[in-house]
Amino acid sequence: MATTLAQVASFLDQRGWRYRLEPEQDRILTGVQSEHVDDFMLVIQVQENGEYLSIFAPQILNLKNHIYKGVAFQTMLAIAWEVKLLRWEYDPSDGEVRTSVGVALEDAALTGRQFNRILSGLINLTERGVERLKVVLATGNDPGGKTTEAQIAAALMEMLPSEALAGLQAELERLQRGE
Repeated sequence: MATTLAQVASFLDQRGWRYRLEPEQDRILTGVQSEHVDDFMLVIQVQENGEYLSIFAPQILNLKNHIYKGVAFQTMLAIAWEVKLLRWEYDPSDGEVRTSVGVALEDAALTGRQFNRILSGLINLTERGVERLKVVLATGNDPGGKTTEAQIAAALMEMLPSEALAGLQAELERLQRGE
């Protein structure tokens, strides 16, 4: 059962949202108020004959020729690693950064609950990510980044079996006591 723009519009109606339906482009345009994202616009597209839903927030940041673009890229990748829903995208032709969520529906109907989770997730995760990225763009440092010690500990936890970790912890404690 394919998803339609009308069905998506009904989900927005249930939320009491204003939007612009553009059926000739298979999309709906809407937006939200935000403390961190200027002009937080959302584009909702039904693609592949209703078998794929795409929601994206265009032009949330611009990194063209920014001095801290490399750190911003690292931060976007770190955020993508930390969350399971949101994608970060970059257009090298103009520096546009956007966030998106895509869902392959195939032969399943989109439910209101699924739509609301996807939409709310995109909005909340984008806001948190942009707040963090604005600090990166102002300072060159990722406030959400792990310390070197935390990165080493995480790597060791992944590589070593639990018995070896217990032995390592005991050895560290012995060294701290000065033995």
